[in-house]
Amino acid sequence: MPKRKPEIRIRSFGIYDGWDSDAKDLPRIAEFTTRVPAVIDIEFGMVVNIKGAKNEPLIYCIDHPGIRDADGKRRAPFDGEVYVRSNDWNFYLGDTIWAPMEDKLGPWRMTLQLAGKIIADKTFDVFRGNDSPKQPA
Repeated sequence: MPKRKPEIRIRSFGIYDGWDSDAKDLPRIAEFTTRVPAVIDIEFGMVVNIKGAKNEPLIYCIDHPGIRDADGKRRAPFDGEVYVRSNDWNFYLGDTIWAPMEDKLGPWRMTLQLAGKIIADKTFDVFRGNDSPKQPA
């Protein structure tokens, strides 16, 4: 019998209440948005529901706008692999803003891959808190 194709759904994306990586519960959505003000400790990202892919490797990547290391060199995107824990699993992919904020401004692209295919893709625009929204040209 052929294997069923996994079902993928982005449940929420935007700004979340605080998140504790050691806690069992995922963060709660505070605001659906892709525009995130650069405020220290603001939590943003997405929650993705994955059905029918238990024990499959899930590749995550957060491509930030140019965060610098201690030597001033641009860090590589944050990436890694986790295994889908159940046949109906919610996964949170997100990050937060920390000082200094200057290298955190700009687009943050977050992606998830399953079986070599991108299954979730969101780009968040982190802007200086007092910047006005961009107007269409």
